[in-house]
Amino acid sequence: MADFPDDKEKAVIAGGELDNDSTTSITALVFEDHQHDIKLRTMSWQKAAWLLCGDQVCLAIMAQTWSLSVLGWGPGIVTMIVAGVLFWITSMTMWKFIMKYPQIKDICDFGYYAFGKSKIAYEFTGFMLLANNIMLIGFHVLTGAKILNTLSDHSQSACMGMAILLFLIFAGIEPAPLYGYNGDYPTDGEVRTYAAPLPGTTWVACMNAVLNITFLWVPQILFPTFISEMEKPQDFPKSLAVLAVVSGFLFIIPPAIGFRYLGQYSTAPAFGSLGVVAYKKASFAFVIVPTLVIGVIYANVSAKFIYFRIMRGSHHAHSNTVFGWAMWIVVMAVIWVIAFIFAEVIPSMGDFLSLLGAAFDSFFGFIFFAVAYWQLYQGKLFAGAGRSIMTVVHVLVMIIGLFLLGPGLYTAVKAIMADYAGSTTPAFTCKNMSI
Repeated sequence: MADFPDDKEKAVIAGGELDNDSTTSITALVFEDHQHDIKLRTMSWQKAAWLLCGDQVCLAIMAQTWSLSVLGWGPGIVTMIVAGVLFWITSMTMWKFIMKYPQIKDICDFGYYAFGKSKIAYEFTGFMLLANNIMLIGFHVLTGAKILNTLSDHSQSACMGMAILLFLIFAGIEPAPLYGYNGDYPTDGEVRTYAAPLPGTTWVACMNAVLNITFLWVPQILFPTFISEMEKPQDFPKSLAVLAVVSGFLFIIPPAIGFRYLGQYSTAPAFGSLGVVAYKKASFAFVIVPTLVIGVIYANVSAKFIYFRIMRGSHHAHSNTVFGWAMWIVVMAVIWVIAFIFAEVIPSMGDFLSLLGAAFDSFFGFIFFAVAYWQLYQGKLFAGAGRSIMTVVHVLVMIIGLFLLGPGLYTAVKAIMADYAGSTTPAFTCKNMSI
């Protein structure tokens, strides 16, 4: 953790705008960083926006079609919109808190200050950071391996956007989804969509669908690291606005179109629903690059946390030395080895995203920011109508976080146990289709 205990070094939030003291504090941190060989605080808000979008444009988008197939149009779209609104609100709360404590370098520092400079909170958050990121790296390792397995000719790829576009085209032109095929003809009924969950849909399946959506809208675990590397972190809302627009479109429109054409036969990821093998291969081909990029992003954030813990107080941390680079390579190697091992025991995509959403996003998407909001505005939580509304919203954020951590985690674990036990109930059949 960076240690700047003097209150004069803390940025102050006043009506959402930074005052002169906060600007001076950030300027001092940037100046100090630029004295080292390895400079970290150099990123513009435009680059930050692209980096954020690169992290968000992922295969998990294609799990949302399955979520809609479980929840139906009404609850599904409402859940997506509510998740998006809460994402913006909690992200802005995070940014304001970091501006108050601009020395924050990662989510662990954020937890340390949010919970009253608690070392226990710092260590707990560090464990959660590594567990979450390594599990996600393992997930992307597994995804990459299955994509290459699907593409027996080891085709190269361009971008996730092309994969989504091809999926939407193929879903619209093929005669029936995979589970509707018997030879060349659909046999299990016409594709249909519905406003609410189908009769017989279990509460566990519905909760898993909600957790899938929640997972996609909670990337904030990486935000403090990105903000700490911006030359002007006060510009982060610009980057966030770009991300919100891109996410709002990609997280709702493609899944909705996919549900329209795949209906009750939707899988997670939705590519698996395509009945024509050539269509499936063409769509999957473009997923390789974003899959690898996202894995690298999470590995980089995890490695930085471990590296600076090891090198704290050493000149190797900010200098191009043989020992420093050797340690960085070792840390990276260990992270990827553990991720590869974990990839061997990862369950189905839908269940895995639900588990992450319940176990980690409950903290990093909700609970942390409700606590940070209280720290920012304690003593003036109901100072005016606007502040009162936001206080109520953050109380709701805390309740949602606790709900995801309790009943949400229970349902995620129950779904995984059902899969390993070979459950064939309708609530799980389509979702568990192998890539």
